[in-house]
Parts: sequence; C-alpha cells; structure tokens
Amino acid sequence: MESVIAEHIEITPGICGGRARIAGHRIRVQDIVVWSDRLGLSPDEIVTHYPSITLADVYAALAYYHDHLEEIRSQIQADDALVAQMQAETPSLVQQKLTEQNVRNSSLPSG
Repeated sequence: MESVIAEHIEITPGICGGRARIAGHRIRVQDIVVWSDRLGLSPDEIVTHYPSITLADVYAALAYYHDHLEEIRSQIQADDALVAQMQAETPSLVQQKLTEQNVRNSSLPSG
C-alpha cells in the first residue's frame, strides 16, 4: 500500500534545493509550516491564498513536518540566517535614501 503522504509530498534534487515540497508545485513543506506557525494561517486560509494546492496537500505537508521536525526546523533556521546575512550585507535602498534626505533636511537653516 502506498503512503498517503507520498501522493502529496515530493523531494526532487535540483528543485527547491532538494527540499520536501507539495507534489507538482514549488511550494515547500517549510513554506506551509511558516504560513501556519508564524503567520497563523489555517489550512483553509493557506488553500485560499494558494488555490492550486489542496487541503489534503496542506495537511500532508504538516504531517510530513511533524514526522521530520529537526530537518524542517533546521532548513527554516538556515533560511532565516541567510535572510539576516543578506539584510546586513545589502542595506535597503529606501532606507538609505530616507537617511540621505533627513541629513539634507537637517542641514538646512531653520527659519
């Protein structure tokens, strides 16, 4: 008998970095976990935002996550660290322009 999760979850080298994802999609299991845990979206809300996946896909992703907690948490932490590194190395252009504008405005004589 084939596993139900295997119908919904794929791991393919070269696609999504070889991470577990919804079969036929580029939505990773860790994406579902983040949307559920960090953003507080219910499975129904996730499907509403991403109608190309099914409710069964979302529940399969959550089941896969609970069967592979350390692996998925490690992937999420690695991605969080990469985002933090990129933010530190690449300052926001908007923030940079606002800072420059504030410097110019503060150097104007008041009156």
